Amino acid sequence: MTQENHRLLMRWARECCQHILPLIKSGPDDRLAYALSVAREWEEGNAKTGKAMNASREAHAVARILTDPVEVAVARAIGQGVATAHMAEHSLGAALYGLMAVKLSGLSVTQEREWQYERLQQLPVDVVELVRTTMSEKGKAFINLREAFT
Repeated sequence: MTQENHRLLMRWARECCQHILPLIKSGPDDRLAYALSVAREWEEGNAKTGKAMNASREAHAVARILTDPVEVAVARAIGQGVATAHMAEHSLGAALYGLMAVKLSGLSVTQEREWQYERLQQLPVDVVELVRTTMSEKGKAFINLREAFT
């Protein structure tokens, strides 16, 4: 994957996270907002991967202290999203945890998935196809794993 496509994928992951951020009713922890700002910096070429990974760890730390399952899923989505800097495949975690947050909140997973795919269409065709194929495969395993623990 080219660096340009990797940055576009980060944008998609960040947008997926920002779209579900309002599901945190009390407002996001500052560490989540910071992680999203680092994601934007990285996508613009203004942050190093190490900074993004530190922000990812902090977002996951927030997820560990939250008690509302919807908010936990949002925090996990953000942690995965900013980790896209490290590995492009983490962008899928942002989208999948986003879908989980929507499902847990009682909103339409179908509408959220369509929203995600609309934004995805802004990326190059080969990246879109790779994401859709991989997300379909990983999504099944992700759902099965999550159901085993709920």
